[in-house]
Formats: sequence, structure tokens, C-alpha cells
Amino acid sequence: DFVAEAWRVRKMLGGGMRQAGVLAAAAQFGLEHAAATMSRDHHNARRFAEGIQELNSSLISVNLAAVETNVVMVSVGGGWLSPAEFCEHLRAVSEEELAETGQAVSVLLFPWSAHTVRAVWHRDISARDTELAKNKLEFVARKCQE
Repeated sequence: DFVAEAWRVRKMLGGGMRQAGVLAAAAQFGLEHAAATMSRDHHNARRFAEGIQELNSSLISVNLAAVETNVVMVSVGGGWLSPAEFCEHLRAVSEEELAETGQAVSVLLFPWSAHTVRAVWHRDISARDTELAKNKLEFVARKCQE
């Protein structure tokens, strides 16, 4: 019984993984080299959240005190759109957007709950990308309220 339980616990904790060293090497590299990138991601996420706050929109809001990492949870309220519909508007590029802003921007957010969407920053999202996302969010919010 003891040996059977030990085998079960070993498998549960990943002891049956083959090539676990490859995964460990990737994790170690991340810990050693990603601090600057993560700091930049956290800063960009904070700037995005502050942009939402500055909109002072009845459609979307954010709790700035909760923005501590590269994840921003955006509340979608006012009964205008569901989070999924809001995400679809952010993803889509319209001719009206192109004519009005001069840019075609597609922003990918994730509908998280009944009233929330999640935005996550990673190493491939620059400060410029963050500004473009803020502009797109402003455009979509304005069009949804018209």
C-alpha cells in the first residue's frame, strides 16, 4: 500500500514527466533573464489601466489598485455589451476606424466573466502597442456609446 501511494503521489507531482530538465531549463532561463521584460510588461499594463481610468466611461472601468502585474481586469458595465461582444469589437477592424484614426488595430482581450475582460501583457507587446490598444479601446467605447 505504501509503495502504491508513493507512486501515485510521484505521478501527481510530475515525477513521471519525461524530459523535465528541458522544462526546468526554460524556467531557469526565465528567472535569470526575464526581470527587465516583466517590469516593462507591468509598466505597460499599468499605463493601459490608467488610460481606461482617464476615459471615465460608463461602458468600461478598471480598479487601478488591483493592477500590480501584467494582467488588467477590465469591467464591462452599463448593459451596453457582453464581454464577448466587447472583445469582438476590439478585435475587428472597420473601415470607419481606419478613416477616423488612420490606423487598423486589432486588440485581443479575453472575456473572463459575465462582466469582465482580461488583458495580459507579454514580451512581444511594446509601449507603442499599448498606446495603440488604448486608442482602440477609446474608439470602441465611444462608438458603443453613440
